[in-house]
Amino acid sequence: MRVFLVLRQDLLCNFCPVVQGLFHPYFLFFCYEPGHLIHTSELCVPLCGLIIIFVSMKYKFLNDYSEGCHPAILERLVQTNLMQQNGYGNDDFTDSAIRKIKAACENEAVDVHFVAGGTLANLLVISSFLKPYESVISAESGHINTHEAGAIEATGHKIEYIKTDDGKLTVSKIAVLLMKFPKYHTVKPRLVYISNSTELGTIYSEAELEDIYIYCQANGLLLFIDGARLAMALIAKESTLSLSKISRLCDVFYIGGTKCGALMGEAIVICNPDLQENFKYNVKQRGAMMAKGRALGVQFDVLFSANLIFDLADYANTQAGKIAGAFRELGYVFLSSPQSNQVFPIVSVKVAKGLAKKFEFFEWEYLDDDHVALRIVTSWTTPEVAVTEFIALLQSFGKREIVFDDDFLENV
Repeated sequence: MRVFLVLRQDLLCNFCPVVQGLFHPYFLFFCYEPGHLIHTSELCVPLCGLIIIFVSMKYKFLNDYSEGCHPAILERLVQTNLMQQNGYGNDDFTDSAIRKIKAACENEAVDVHFVAGGTLANLLVISSFLKPYESVISAESGHINTHEAGAIEATGHKIEYIKTDDGKLTVSKIAVLLMKFPKYHTVKPRLVYISNSTELGTIYSEAELEDIYIYCQANGLLLFIDGARLAMALIAKESTLSLSKISRLCDVFYIGGTKCGALMGEAIVICNPDLQENFKYNVKQRGAMMAKGRALGVQFDVLFSANLIFDLADYANTQAGKIAGAFRELGYVFLSSPQSNQVFPIVSVKVAKGLAKKFEFFEWEYLDDDHVALRIVTSWTTPEVAVTEFIALLQSFGKREIVFDDDFLENV
């Protein structure tokens, strides 16, 4: 159930955006012109002020970017709105955000650039650092391989992907793709692309990342970390990594804001000094240099104040953990180990349909005619009541019905 607060436009000024944000997610604001009617299937009345309409809606566990942004960001955008600043990222807010990110990395030598989205960050990094005949190594499930409409290939670079069970690459898997013959007749692998957290919600341990980076350095490969959900990965209970360690265990990574409280934006962090010079030319040439770069700078300046980005990530992980725990207690198993804010339980089609009556989520992969792996995603603003109601509905179906043996499920 959600509550729609419908306001006359001339009264809307009394409700600033920050106040509106406090009512989320069960209160949504709409405005209308004086004298107009509000029509719904159950209501058609002239409005002279404020009316409350109760509407039944499904809560979405589809992704972690369905909402706008954290109220603190919205408030800061409003506060700074009429301040004149230089364009193209040469503003005070961007400078402050860069200083804070460098401090968080405990590494003043990194080079920081803000762009609008993750696909743009991936395209920029890969196209900037590779020669035309060089390729990218990725897990088959990697975002660049499955959800970017061939953006990397469109820049002229082949993606050489590896099938994995958990979305993670290992040294042994990467090594296979370096065995090329004959020389000069195939593309040359140059960059290893990994996501942390991965598209399956798993995270890299410090030892795993260190092994990959050492191998890359020894074999002339660059290591690039897609950090769309990096905050969730670093704050995860099983992680010992930090921004400081990350900045010394790869050549380049980015910090996702879009999926962690920002309206939009990713911070590309170039750690390898040999890759830093003239990167801004590529940013401009690819259309990623925003005249109003301050819009990104303000958001990251807020996210990196008082540890906000990691507090939001921790909240998202905590809500996902509650859902994963409920599935586990009922005897369910998972497509991948739940470690961050994405959960992939394996359920019967019957249970999936039952859950879908009140909630939205992705049917990630059908394992056979009777079983499907779901993807359930929580965010920095997922209401606890939605999690509680989801768990209660799940529990109403009882424990998992065993249709085929657990050994099969555990090795899916």
